[in-house]
Amino acid sequence: MNKALLELTELTLHFGGVRAVDKLTCNVEAREIVALIGPNGAGKTTVFNILTGIYRPMAGDACLAGSTLVGLKPNRITRMGIGRTFQNLRLFQNMTVAENVMLGFSCRMKGGLFTSIVRNGQFQKYEFAAVEKAAEWLDFMGLTLRANELAKNLPYGEQRRLEIARAMATDPKLLLLDEPTAGMNPTETEAMIDLIRRIREKGVAILLIEHDMHFVMDIAEKIVVLDYGQKIAEGKPEEIQKNERVIEAYLGKKKGNA
Repeated sequence: MNKALLELTELTLHFGGVRAVDKLTCNVEAREIVALIGPNGAGKTTVFNILTGIYRPMAGDACLAGSTLVGLKPNRITRMGIGRTFQNLRLFQNMTVAENVMLGFSCRMKGGLFTSIVRNGQFQKYEFAAVEKAAEWLDFMGLTLRANELAKNLPYGEQRRLEIARAMATDPKLLLLDEPTAGMNPTETEAMIDLIRRIREKGVAILLIEHDMHFVMDIAEKIVVLDYGQKIAEGKPEEIQKNERVIEAYLGKKKGNA
């Protein structure tokens, strides 16, 4: 039996007396779109921070393609194949659109500071590759004509796409999207659904956090629901919609109660 691309096993992290993540076990298969949902404070972003090396779990394991992520630094995890976007945009606002995407590719460069300083043949090789990679993803995102503009001058929806382009330039196996439709209008949200599906067609699995339930039910193939750090449900969208524990967690009451 083939292993899942991402395997979380009894993943646990407490902050003082708060159980941010409590014995979470779930998987993401290759090329699968999975939504991680739950009320505010359920532990969703903490899971992302564990997966990207910002936090180290107290117990349990997180493995990508069979290799543990626990204890690794964020740059190492990026090279292993995890790309990420954030709920609040983290673009380099005073750099160009193309330069932002090229920075994503920089995690694949070898030779370090010395190579950059002397600008030898190896540096020129990677610089050319970075330019090509940026052009590829800007075209994919429909941002080619914006390449030389400063990131801060892009409309909000295009800044969202730019952040995804930068994450994709790291060549991920798994893309983590933290509220990709936050602040978007319905037209932009529909465009994001199409974009995520096209990314999956390139062989990339996607794990996303999102509060827009219409978006989640439309895009996700599997949904994992957290409440107070614990998994309370997992299944297909139609199963989650009918789950009493999920309804109670979101509404604070059982279905049918006054």
